Amino acid sequence: MAFQFTVTHNDKESAARCGAMRLERGTLQTPVFMPVGTQGTVKTLAPRELHEAGAQIVLANAYHLFLRPGLDIIQEAGGLHRFMNWDRPILTDSGGYQIFSLALLRKIKDEGVEFQSHLDGNRHFLRPEDIVDIQNVLGSDIMMPLDECVAYPTSRDLAEKALARTTLWAGRSRERWQESGRGALFGIVQGSTYDDLRERSAAELKAIGFQGYALGGLSVGEPQDLMYNMLRSTVPHLPAGSPRYLMGVGLPEDILEAVSLGIDMFDCVVPTRYGRNGTAFTSRGKLTVRNGAFAHDQTPLDPACGCYCCQNFTKSYLRHLFNAGEILGLRLVSFHNVCFFLELLAGARQAIREGRFAAFRRDFEKEYFCASTS
Repeated sequence: MAFQFTVTHNDKESAARCGAMRLERGTLQTPVFMPVGTQGTVKTLAPRELHEAGAQIVLANAYHLFLRPGLDIIQEAGGLHRFMNWDRPILTDSGGYQIFSLALLRKIKDEGVEFQSHLDGNRHFLRPEDIVDIQNVLGSDIMMPLDECVAYPTSRDLAEKALARTTLWAGRSRERWQESGRGALFGIVQGSTYDDLRERSAAELKAIGFQGYALGGLSVGEPQDLMYNMLRSTVPHLPAGSPRYLMGVGLPEDILEAVSLGIDMFDCVVPTRYGRNGTAFTSRGKLTVRNGAFAHDQTPLDPACGCYCCQNFTKSYLRHLFNAGEILGLRLVSFHNVCFFLELLAGARQAIREGRFAAFRRDFEKEYFCASTS
């Protein structure tokens, strides 16, 4: 089935929009949040729980899966979907960020990246073409090309060199992808926090041509306002008829701001990472269930939430689970958080369709920020 993206609704007061993205394993309704399953699992959650939460798609990481368990094992299983028993779409990140941040030693050149595994120290050399081949073995529905992500802050010279290499690799990835004809391939806009470099990157990627366009290199330590400014200056230069993906962001307030600026896709480890540490996202802000204030609190995490956790367990019980070191506690709060993020995006979609996104966002933020529950 050919990839297809259609914008179905546009907000009248912002750049927010709803869309339908047709993939081989299902049609996604956007804006969409993708729970992160870096190593072929969304931490602590089973696939049937992700179904129950309403996940349309999950994200996995080609770098991690290439190193462990290895492509031979995943190929024996019939691809990543069968290996992890997930029947809906999977987007795979190339692992470029992980190579640059986790690898013990690395040498970056135009031909590709040489690095030592953070797991066992073994040396590897991967070209952009290899990253596409890896994702083809995985059976990715949406694949991301190898790109060079620079840290924040970085000099303009380094940002420009990384941009040029990202464009070079994007073109080679596109050529290899055309040979295989599987899934969809997105381009990744780089340029650090330089407006003109981001505009240039977007133009160069459009000239190559991709099914969708991602904004990389953000949420890497820059101030929130600067990230928002990069979105405002970059999104208008991306094709209106293609999906726009903001990589690795974020918190509820960041997601709603990005939706208002025209972003269609999100992923972040925040829901499960916070959940494992005992912090829950609720309609009335974040709360930390370990706190002593909840020892006798016989109410749910969020009375407005219909998830299994909120319908069956209290803050008092969840606090007990964390203090006793019971795995169920972090599973329940992680599940609730994933449900919260997915429901937030579902609410945003409905509000855009009904022409009330500004009111939806205003009402959400009024409750979320004005109620102190942590």
